[in-house]
Amino acid sequence: MAEQPTCSCGSTDALPVKRIIFPCAGVANVGQITNCAAIQLTEEGYGGASCVALLATGAEGLMKNIASSDEILILDGCQVQCGRKIAEEQGVAIDQHIVVTELGITKAGSKDYSDEDIETVVSAVWEGKGTTCSKQCGSGCGCR
Repeated sequence: MAEQPTCSCGSTDALPVKRIIFPCAGVANVGQITNCAAIQLTEEGYGGASCVALLATGAEGLMKNIASSDEILILDGCQVQCGRKIAEEQGVAIDQHIVVTELGITKAGSKDYSDEDIETVVSAVWEGKGTTCSKQCGSGCGCR
């Protein structure tokens, strides 16, 4: 397991980061990869996976959990970016956004993926790809 990323903005806050992971979980292979990656990231301690369909409903409990979280990660399978669109529709700020097809994985049938494909996504998340600096520190640190 990779080391848990920290922000390079100079924060001395040693508390673990509370992250919520939303996989698109679409039917195509790339959607299935997002779900598998979210489960693996949860098991590795990166954050906790939640259902993007529940996010679309604006469920009160989930929205409270989002408000108390430190980071929101959206895992989208393809260029349609359903997860990102749902988050934006609910007014949820996204701290990290990964699109599986942008990692070189081709969209195909739902069972056309490998453990290596899942690891590609998991590694991209741990490496901080798709991260935006939400700290407004102005240093261009690329908080991770």
